[in-house]
Parts: sequence; structure tokens; C-alpha cells
Amino acid sequence: MINVYPVRAFQDNYIWVLHDDAHAIVVDPGISDPIIHYLQANKLKLVAILITHHHDDHTGGISDLIKLFDIPVYGPQSESIPDVTDVVSESEEILIKTLGLKLKVLNIPGHTREHIAYYTDHPFQGVFCGDTLFACGCGRVFEGTHEQMYASLKKLSQLPDNTMIYCTHEYTLSNIRFAKCVDPENQTLLNFEMLCSQLVSEQRPTLPTTIELEKAINPFLRCDQPAIINCAQNHSKLLTINSSEVFSILRQWKDSFR
Repeated sequence: MINVYPVRAFQDNYIWVLHDDAHAIVVDPGISDPIIHYLQANKLKLVAILITHHHDDHTGGISDLIKLFDIPVYGPQSESIPDVTDVVSESEEILIKTLGLKLKVLNIPGHTREHIAYYTDHPFQGVFCGDTLFACGCGRVFEGTHEQMYASLKKLSQLPDNTMIYCTHEYTLSNIRFAKCVDPENQTLLNFEMLCSQLVSEQRPTLPTTIELEKAINPFLRCDQPAIINCAQNHSKLLTINSSEVFSILRQWKDSFR
């Protein structure tokens, strides 16, 4: 059995640790100290690191960890991640034999040019998607284009509905506030807000979420739905827009949303 545990880091990051009773891999270790503490407390040996993109809050702990463990570091091609030992991209598979874990790589550019995700359907159904798809939201477009980000979100939305989404920031309540402006009568969204408010009050993560739930509440995955289109038209004052333009309007609106 594999456990997936969120180690908190910085203000709102989660570093996901996948482990059995002896071995572990970590996803996007932006800092090493809390990971080292978790490994020691649970008597775990680190066997691999997975990186989704080059931002420091996802890579800053690599160098310290590889001093302690002689392990592969999987990640995208990027000069900004010098410690990556195994460059991976679309459709490549990674087998972590000690955990019996098989991961498929997905290219999901937009947030950064080289952003990737790691998807598994054995022994559990999950995707580690960095800063692309969040609970009820999506990442900012820093280096890529809105078209790339929208295509990446559509790719993720086509994963099986029961896929668990392991993103790397606790942005959920903030994302819900924006989603309610776009889709205020969505009862599933309102129910999710109540649940997440309770979780946060108990200092518990709102993650992971699921593809099925996100397709019901996340406005960035629903850019072809009448309610979302109408809201984007009203906000932009444009009469005719396609789903990609709806996404661009929403993402730019969210960039300045307070």
C-alpha cells in the first residue's frame, strides 16, 4: 500500500511524499528540512525525486536531499534545474520498483514552458500536476501562453473522473471566492466551499480533489458551459467568444482579482 502525505512548506506549499513502510519518493521539494524530518520520523529511505517545473519553491530542496541520498531526480528539460538526472517528457514512463509504482509523464505547459505532470493508475489513480491545475482554479501563465494553459487543462480534464489531483498549493478558498463570482448559483461549488472552510478551520488540507469534482466546480475547466460563457461575455463586453477566449478572459480577470 502506498501512502500519499502532504508535507507543508513555506506559506502554502505542499510537498507530496509517496511511501510504503520503508521507501519514499517526493514531488517538488522546495525545501529539504521538513522532508528530512518526515523521512527520519517515519524511518523511510528516499529513492527518487519528481520535479514538475523549475520554480524555486518546487526545486530548492533538491541539492540538500541528493547529498544525503544517491537517487535519480526526474524532471523536464530546463537549464534552471541543474540537479535533474533523468529528463522526461510526454508519454514516457517511470517505474519506481521499490514502491511498485508506474508513472506516465504528461507535458502541460503554460505556467512555465516546460511544465510536466506525473500520472499513475497503479496502484492508485492520481496526478501530480504542480502549478497547472488547482482545486477550483489553475496556475498563472508566466512563461507560456493562455492557449497552452487551456490545452493543458483540457488534457488533465480528460483523465479518468476518479483521478486524485495532487497540486502543490493551498489556494482552494481563494479560488472558490473567484469561482463564485463566475458561477454563483453552482450548488456543488457552494457545498465544496462549506467543506473546505471546515477543513481549513481544523488546519487540514483541502487537497487532494478529483477530476470529477473539478469538472463540476472549476470555471477554468468549464469554459464551454453556458453559465461560464455568459459571465465572460458580461465581464469582457464581447458578444461572441470561443472557449479558449473564455479561458483567457477568466485567467486575466483572476490575475487582478482580490
